[in-house]
Amino acid sequence: MREFRVRSDIERRSIGAYQLPLGVERATLPEPEQGYMLTYSPETEQEPPAWIFQVCVSHEKLRPLVDAAFNLLPRSVSAVVEIGSRDAYRSVDVYVTNGEEGSSSLVEFLRTWYEFEEFLIEDVSIGAGANSEEPFMEVFIDSWKGVLISVPDETKDEVVALLEGMGVKEVEETWSPDAEQEDAFDPKTETREVLEIVDEHSPDLDELLLVLRERWMLELNVDPETNIDEGGRHLGMTLWHAIVLAGHMSGDLQKGAYISVWLTAGSLAQAEELLADALLDQSEWAFESVYSFDRVAFDDRPPDLQHLAPVRRRAAVHAVAVDPWGEEGQPRPELPERDS
Repeated sequence: MREFRVRSDIERRSIGAYQLPLGVERATLPEPEQGYMLTYSPETEQEPPAWIFQVCVSHEKLRPLVDAAFNLLPRSVSAVVEIGSRDAYRSVDVYVTNGEEGSSSLVEFLRTWYEFEEFLIEDVSIGAGANSEEPFMEVFIDSWKGVLISVPDETKDEVVALLEGMGVKEVEETWSPDAEQEDAFDPKTETREVLEIVDEHSPDLDELLLVLRERWMLELNVDPETNIDEGGRHLGMTLWHAIVLAGHMSGDLQKGAYISVWLTAGSLAQAEELLADALLDQSEWAFESVYSFDRVAFDDRPPDLQHLAPVRRRAAVHAVAVDPWGEEGQPRPELPERDS
């Protein structure tokens, strides 16, 4: 695997004494008060009761806080990752440890976390953490590097002691309520890439996500049998676009391909079945992983699909294209970037 490196050519920004992650290029916001806010979440049909600590600390204090918080978790945990989505009907993709595969040990989770921690606490397009079911506990670092700690009643005092031992006190609010209003954000607020990209072979955010999906056994946290937008509206049949990473059947590691598949389906499960059938015809290539699989708005369809009717009642594969690399000097093609 190629090495992931955080850029060394960018300067960290601050809001007063609060140091921002490197992924923030510019932000015009009131300086937050560092500390933690504590709330109680009563039991629901989906979740047990929990004390929720919302922690805001300057970046130089983040790593030791996160490391200490993870050590609160029990031996068996499940990972969770949130990242900006390419999907036309969803703004954020949430990945969780595959329920069929079960949870992994905290040691295994942390081995991968520490390998990529420098990036995960700097990039503001991705959030990650871990949780457990028995007892229900969670430590999650959001995209702007706030730390969410959820624990049962018997662990509350332990978390309070941990935070206050690190000089993190309870406060009435961290970020001003005005900062949560859209008009409080300066139009010039900008984010930036933090991974070092020196050439077409440099690993990017999506390659990191592929690694995390494999290591933590992650799958997209959506109902595969339905097709709804993030507001819960049923969409019916929609256009899907998949990009599959494939190796050469000869086993030559210097050869590979990106296989692009356009199809219509009424659910993720149906789309995955159609994709699997389409790949059966690609006898020269061996499936490795799915780089992306997203719904696409009809108006954003490619030129060669302009003939499609706007309302489609049947699931179908519309186009399959193979983009090989490594054969007769063909360079590795560039893939679409993920939105922040």
